[in-house]
Amino acid sequence: MCPRAFRWHAERALMAKETILVVDDEDDIRELLKYNLEREGYTVTAVATGEDALRTARSKVPNLIVLDLMLPGVDGLDVCKILKNDPRTSHIPIMMVTAKGDEADIVTGLEVGADDYVTKPFSPRVLIARIRAVLRKKAMVVAGDRSSIRIHDIVIDPARHQVLVKGKPVQLTATEFRILHVLARRPGWVLTRYQIVDAVHGQNYPVTDRSVDVQIAGLRKELGQAGKHIQTVRGVGYRFEE
Repeated sequence: MCPRAFRWHAERALMAKETILVVDDEDDIRELLKYNLEREGYTVTAVATGEDALRTARSKVPNLIVLDLMLPGVDGLDVCKILKNDPRTSHIPIMMVTAKGDEADIVTGLEVGADDYVTKPFSPRVLIARIRAVLRKKAMVVAGDRSSIRIHDIVIDPARHQVLVKGKPVQLTATEFRILHVLARRPGWVLTRYQIVDAVHGQNYPVTDRSVDVQIAGLRKELGQAGKHIQTVRGVGYRFEE
């Protein structure tokens, strides 16, 4: 077998171990996503409601969730908020796929913790490429930097996805955790909002200054008094106090 074919089969074998939860109330789109993802080697569970999405994500924790926003009952934004604020599911990457493509809708989706946002109509090939990118990034974060950081009264443990302030656990969303980790790894360094976005989400991510500011505000609130260590540098960005 040639090296290229070997790599292809190896990638397919790895994908077969990765599970994706598809959440969409439109039968045609749900089946289209399931068909294309399974053809690429992923194991797929597909549900039609927000309630089913929450139950399935908690009982069969997937590697990634493809989530429609406009769902009956519990809508996609609420599903994302609930999952990202639950320690059992906060680490799961969520890719929103929706017909709501206005900038305000995208910002709202990112602010509640989505890892990527794709608008309908979409190309299945492009969607799959972005799913692969999100999963690769997650794997790199898990494998690449698992050492704990101890600074001031804060302990950040990437391996356990855990933050302690004065020995007490603090519940953060996945995005808040990554922002804290990025800043705390470089105490004293000033990072612009776009540098923070690039480090957390990757380059060319559709996000605004306001979204970063909202995430920082939420992070400071969750950290309590320790939030003062995240300092604003006017006109530039943010830094973690040395």
